[in-house]
This record gives sequence, structure tokens and C-alpha cells, in this order.
Amino acid sequence: MYDVIVIGGGHAGSEAALAAARMNKKTLLVTGNIDYIASMPCNPSIGGPAKGIVVREIDALGGEMGLNADKTQLQMRLLNHSKGPAVRALRSQSDKKLYPKRMKEVILSQSNLEVYEDYVEKLIIDNNKVTGIETKTSKNFLAKKTIVTTGTFLNSLILVGDTKTSEGPEKQETSRGLSPQLEEHGFKLSRLKTGTPPRVKKDTIDFSKTAIHRGDDVHRQFSYYEQIPYSIESQFPCYLTYTSPETHKIINDNLDKSSMYSGVIEGVGPRYCPSIEDKLVRFNDKPRHQLFLEPESQYTDDIYIQGFSTSMPRDVQEKMVASIPGLEHAKITQYAYAIEYDAIDARQLWPTLETKNLKNLYLAGQINGTSGYEEAAGQGLMAGINAVLSIDDKSPLILKRDEAYIGVLIDDLVTKGTTDPYRLLTSRAEHRLLLRHDNADTRLLEKGYTAGLVSEEKYQYYLKKKENITTLKQILRDSLLYPKPHINEKLVSLGSTKLKDKTTFYDLIKRPEIKAEFIKCFNNDFGNDFDFDSEIFEQVEIDIKYEGYIKKAIEQAQKLHSQESFEIPMDIDYDNLHNLAHEAREKLNKIRPLTLGQASRISGVNPSDIAILSLHLKSMGNRRTA
Repeated sequence: MYDVIVIGGGHAGSEAALAAARMNKKTLLVTGNIDYIASMPCNPSIGGPAKGIVVREIDALGGEMGLNADKTQLQMRLLNHSKGPAVRALRSQSDKKLYPKRMKEVILSQSNLEVYEDYVEKLIIDNNKVTGIETKTSKNFLAKKTIVTTGTFLNSLILVGDTKTSEGPEKQETSRGLSPQLEEHGFKLSRLKTGTPPRVKKDTIDFSKTAIHRGDDVHRQFSYYEQIPYSIESQFPCYLTYTSPETHKIINDNLDKSSMYSGVIEGVGPRYCPSIEDKLVRFNDKPRHQLFLEPESQYTDDIYIQGFSTSMPRDVQEKMVASIPGLEHAKITQYAYAIEYDAIDARQLWPTLETKNLKNLYLAGQINGTSGYEEAAGQGLMAGINAVLSIDDKSPLILKRDEAYIGVLIDDLVTKGTTDPYRLLTSRAEHRLLLRHDNADTRLLEKGYTAGLVSEEKYQYYLKKKENITTLKQILRDSLLYPKPHINEKLVSLGSTKLKDKTTFYDLIKRPEIKAEFIKCFNNDFGNDFDFDSEIFEQVEIDIKYEGYIKKAIEQAQKLHSQESFEIPMDIDYDNLHNLAHEAREKLNKIRPLTLGQASRISGVNPSDIAILSLHLKSMGNRRTA
């Protein structure tokens, strides 16, 4: 008998299994092939806009993805560094061979965690409660909680041109038994689609026709408080090229051969990561589209053509690749394909990711309609945490929308649902100035520590960091600068203007061109040695420069908290609230929101419906302070 069983060893499954085991629960991870644990069948990278912040949140909560990305990266870049802090995000080019290899080693060495190599045929269900699983080899395993993280493997089909092959990514076996069983128990399923581009041999590329993109010239990492060394000079470069008019002609002439446009594909593709043929149809006014040539591993010569996903036949793919500047003579090592699979309507989940239809069953990752390794890992971590908290009869961990991008992700899924593969974007977060790359630890590490996933050593580093931030801010408030000649000379040399009156360094930092670290230039004037890490200076600088905006964002979030404090009883009878609009009653009955705040975010529930529901809850005495 296990405490937790996790089905599937992808990014969601890895985080779910590690979280449960590290929270001292006997855990079983069942996966079809242990060599594909946390594999990267599509883009060999971790992070990017919004997603990179999710990785930092996973690390702050005690997950593994950030550390694994740091230790297996080929290149690190902080995106949008010249823009505001709300949109900055780290992205690593990962080693496709090393990333799953290290994650597998971590999982196999984790105490309380067993791995069984097999395929799950069905769930064991008793009186609408999941009590375990039955595998393809007729082995039964029982558990208090079961977490399904099957990714793109439910009834998956590989599509190239007009051909369909019943298999999962990287020629793995598909899962056929779970979909009909879930449908039998009332789950609404849909077909989704994603895809991957061709890979080409590195030494057949003419890089002189491309623009080189190197990693940052300063050290970057996702994980907190453990320095992960790497050679900045030895980072692997990526290269930028573009589609050509010939590329567009080839695609347009062969659209009827694409799986997407020939009627072979039934599923809905990702809106924000479309295939190249979909880009041409949707954005037919653009003369070219950018493509990045990215290394997959230091151990292979495969180059990934980012932005060139397609389901064209192989002979058409060859012509398409040859039409790209720099790839005229490139040899394809792996052809592109689309993959179609089953997903469930995530509105059938509670915010804990436990299903409403079956007790003790949790779903996480692409089965919930998301795209991306990072979104999957974040869900897996939260499913693992909440499964254990439920076993221990503790309150669940539900992250608010102003606390984490993971909170935005899960709330969007369980409240609004999705009709195409969901991708996190900074625009989805109304509190994005609060959900920054630099402050994920100050937002979430305390929660990870309370859950038992963050070590005492890491927690003490965190407390020291908070103390240093407070100390540095006070020093800056106490550090007075006077309009003396040598002071003004230094300011001019730093690209700023001269002082006319005395000011604190705290106020001086509000100037756009002044960085917090510049205070080191004034050591002699203040009689101080400002010995703080660069990340302390960075966070303090952001806090000071955006102080007014951050204060306003916090006030707005706190106003919304008042609605989150209204807890809606599970047994509320919406049919008896006669003044509710018909659509609102229908949606509220279906989703069963836990709070008035969640109810207000349901599509089709209008402010007038919320006012009626609010009055009803107040009359019942159901207000609870958040």
C-alpha cells in the first residue's frame, strides 16, 4: 500500500513524485520507460517569458526543475533585460541528453520513492474513489492518492502528412485504457494537438548566413542559494535566421498535404506556438518569420529549428528546410511531426487539482490542456503537495493570483478552462509587477518550507537575504549625498545629472540611470563597505524604482482578496437563487467555485450575478477572512 502513486514520468510526474516522497510519503512512480523520465521531445529549453518565473517559483517551493536546468544548461539568457522587471525572465538552452539523465538519477536516489517500469491500463475505482491502479502486465498497486500525469500520451497519434501512427512522442507506446475509463466516469475529453520541428545536422549548416546569439556575459541561474558554476565563455551559441519567400511558396503550394489542413488532424493546436503553415495562413501579411537554430546537446550534432514546427510530408519538409538561409544543404536528422492526444476539461478539477468526479484522483500537466514543460512541472508540484496535505488532513496549498504565476495557471484552468493548449503569458497575470523573476523566493519559499520541501539550510539563507534587503534599504535611506564637486563629478561619470540639493541615496536610485550598486562608488563618502550580493542590490533597486507602482498593485490585490474571503459552501443550491441569470446558474453548478472571487472569474457569470450571490452568502454568515 502506497501513500501516493504517480502515473507518468514526464515533467509533471517527476515533480509530483519528488514532492510526495520528500514530504515523507511512500510514493510509487509508474512510467513506461525510465530512460524517458523528464524527457524533452520538443524544445530543448527551460524557461522564457512567464515560464522562467514559473521555474523560479518551483525552486522556491522546493521543486527540482530549476536546479536540474541549472546543472544541465548549455546557455543562459535573461530575456527582456532592458524592459521593465515585470516581463524579465530567464531561459536556459538545455542539454537534451543530460536533463533527463540527471532527473532520473535524482528520482532513483530519492528516499520514499520507488519507480516501476510499466504502462497503466486502468484506475481501480471503488464507490467513486480511486484506490489504486492496474498495469498492462496485470499488476495492481493500491494507494491513498493517485496523480495522473500522462502528458500527450492519452490515445496519442503521430501525424506526418496524411499518415497516422498510434504512438507517443519519441516512438513510445501510447496509453489507450485511461481515456474511455475517464469518460465512463463523466469526464469531458477533447482532442488537442501540438508539434515539433525538424532537426538538422550541425556541420551541414552555413552559419555565415545567420546571426549569432550568445549567452549572457554574467552568471545566471534559476535555483536559489546554491551557486551552480559554469564557464560563461564556453556557453553554446544559438543562431537566428528567417523563412524566405521560397519557403512561403513551398508551404502555400502544399497546404493540402499538411496534416492540419488536409483534415487528418482533429485536435486544436496551440494558439501561441503555431506550426509554420498555421503562421503563414494566420499572418499572411508578414514577409518572413524568424527561426532560431538551437543546439540540442553537447553529445549530438542535432540542431533544433525553433519556430518551424510542421506536419508536412517528409519530401515537402526537405524542400522547406533547403529554402531557409543557411540551411540550403542541411541534412535532416529527425523529421517534424504533429501529435494529437486526449485532454480533459480542467473545470472538472478543484483548485487543489483533485478531480470533482472521483475522490483521491489528481490530474496534472498536459492532460489538463496545458502546453510546455514548465506549466506541467508547476502543476505536478502542486498536485504532489496537495495530495500529501490531504492525506495528513491539513489545509490545501492554493496559490493566489497575486502570489504566483502557478496560481494564475491553475486558477485559469479550473475556473475558465481552455479550448486550445494553454500557455502562460505575462499578459494573463493582472498582478505581474508583483510576480517577478527576482522575488519568487520572497513570495513562496516560506510556503515551501512549511510544506517540508525546503531544507533548513536553504531557509536560513532566505532569512539572511530578507535581513540583507532590509539592511541595505535602511543604509540607502541614511546615506545622504551633498552637492559637492567630487560628488557631482561621480554622478556625471555615471551618466546622471548633478545634485542641486542634498538627497538620500534611496531617493537618488529613483533616477532611471542610477543603479543601487552605484553606492559602492561612494564608499569613502559614507565610510561603509557595501558588501551585498548583486541579487540583493537588484531586488532593492526594483523595490525602490517601482515603489509607487508596487504599492498600487498590492492595494489592488488586497481589494480583490475581500472576494476571496467569501467561502462558498459545497452544498449550496444555485437553482434556488432565482434571480441568477440562467447561464450563471448553469456555470456555477458545473464549476462549483470555492470562493466568491473564483466565481467572479467564471466566463458567463456577470457582476449582477456576483452581487446576488454575495448577498446570499452574507445572509448565510459565510464570510471568512482570507
